[in-house]
Amino acid sequence: MIGSLLYLTATGLDIQFAVCLCARYQASHRTSHRQAVNRIFRYLKFTPELGLWYSSGSSLSLRGFSDADHAGCRIDRKSTSSTCQLLGTSLVSWSSRKQASVSLSTKKKTVASCCSQLLWMNATLNDFGLRFGRIPLLVDSTYAIFIDKNPVLHSITKHIDVRFHFLRDHYEKGDIDLIHVVSANQLADIFTKPLEFDAFTHLRGLLNMRANGPASLLAWCDE
Repeated sequence: MIGSLLYLTATGLDIQFAVCLCARYQASHRTSHRQAVNRIFRYLKFTPELGLWYSSGSSLSLRGFSDADHAGCRIDRKSTSSTCQLLGTSLVSWSSRKQASVSLSTKKKTVASCCSQLLWMNATLNDFGLRFGRIPLLVDSTYAIFIDKNPVLHSITKHIDVRFHFLRDHYEKGDIDLIHVVSANQLADIFTKPLEFDAFTHLRGLLNMRANGPASLLAWCDE
């Protein structure tokens, strides 16, 4: 059953976190895990119309969202990190993974991963004649933003691995721009943690534009 559900996550992004969480226990599953899988199937039965929708009238602007559920797993305290990238109002790239080791902080690593994906997409789109200025990268961690924007803090972050500093380097070059977004509108949240019903349906609506219609993503940023 898990195999068929994993196949559906290619377009059913609203079930990705739940399916991947259940998949961790398929080798030694219990009754509670089977009940959780049955709930996912019931959810799919009553929401057959939900799925990714791509608007032909969407503006061509590139932006990304990055988030991490720090120490979210109660068993081993490993973190789940996620990123998603949008072209206009269309979700075109995303990732969600549980970290291989326990980390004291995952914010910088997750943001750096999202930055890498945005830079690759920008280079690919440049080949098609599309040019972008600073690419917005939206995060809900003010700590990550302060480290990358404030050069005074550089002396106290030398212990951070060099791959994290490449994010700061691209910010200074003008390739990306770190923007704060309130947690309620952090799209990547839906890939990292279980959410309450209202929060889940809200983010699902923002990802599934068929329900909400075109919207300005930049209007969600709290400046």
